[in-house]
Amino acid sequence: MSLVECELSRVVMSETQHRQVIVLREKNGDRSMPIIIGLSEVFALHRVINNESPPRPLTHELFGQVLDVLGVTVERVVICNLTEGTYYGRLILKRDGRTYDVDSRPSDAIVLAAQKGAPIFVEEAVLQEGARDYE
Repeated sequence: MSLVECELSRVVMSETQHRQVIVLREKNGDRSMPIIIGLSEVFALHRVINNESPPRPLTHELFGQVLDVLGVTVERVVICNLTEGTYYGRLILKRDGRTYDVDSRPSDAIVLAAQKGAPIFVEEAVLQEGARDYE
């Protein structure tokens, strides 16, 4: 598996549509690919980017806090598959020297990566296909 490091380059919030979009850009290249995400995920990313904390933890903040309390670090996020327009991801966690590979929606994993400063990787074939659809 050939992985390409990417970064979150755009978060597009729409007040008139249910589908929100984030764009991942190749860190050392020119390719970009969009991922459609839900409203709660786009708001969670918005909070992270703007360093805003809700008065009480919402789902993404709560999960991040649980990871901290348990001593779990987010090592990386991997977008590993694209099937019929749906992206699939993995959340790679580490605790006490042991690595855990957890199935995750890419949007949730990207929110956690943004919270924790973890890198985002995309499988080369997925980036090729996603970037082609974005051109």
